Amino acid sequence: MYNTDLPTRAELPSTGKLVRSTLVAAVVAAALLVTVVLPAEYAIDPTGAGRLLGLTEMGQIKQQLAEEAELDRVATQAAANEASPALAEPPAIASNGEAEPAQEMVQPEADQAVADATSTQEQVPKANGSASWRDEVSFTLTPGEGTEYKLTMEEGAVATFAWISEGGPINFDTHGDGNGNSISYQKGRGLPEDEGELEAAFTGNHGWFFRNRNGSDVTVVLRVSGDYGELKRML
Repeated sequence: MYNTDLPTRAELPSTGKLVRSTLVAAVVAAALLVTVVLPAEYAIDPTGAGRLLGLTEMGQIKQQLAEEAELDRVATQAAANEASPALAEPPAIASNGEAEPAQEMVQPEADQAVADATSTQEQVPKANGSASWRDEVSFTLTPGEGTEYKLTMEEGAVATFAWISEGGPINFDTHGDGNGNSISYQKGRGLPEDEGELEAAFTGNHGWFFRNRNGSDVTVVLRVSGDYGELKRML
């Protein structure tokens, strides 16, 4: 019935060969996991190979996109909850049978939080507008587009920055990476501008990832000065 001859016992691989093949496959799989999968998917680069191959930045972008998607989901859910009408309580009846007047509406906690944030922002002193900036770049992001600019910095170096968006607010992530290290300094969602100082936690690349979540183009102007090597566009 079968045209193919069955292998003899001597032709079958020995137990030792099977064990060696299994160990080799396990070692190769572990190497690929550490050098390719972890950097590309989760921005985890213990060996530094992912950074050399450009996979670590890919993983950082994926993580940023996942975080932005989660923030959008939370914001959408919060907006839906606010839009749902609250169950109205029946007016209280006084002892004389007349309805008591409704109490004054309390300001929602969300509005109060926005007011507090605005007040705090007004108290923060602005950076010196007359400062002489070392580098200035301007770029336009289409809806959904993102880009990244970073400074090459030594550990402990400090750079001053200021950026502003024209056409709408923008999402950003201030972070750094280098020599197998990575750090996130600050994240913002739906902000029109930001300024301050960036101190490098380690030697490497430190800067900003911007993404436009608006329905129209947004132009961002980034100005930097201080102790750094160069300002470069990463993607």
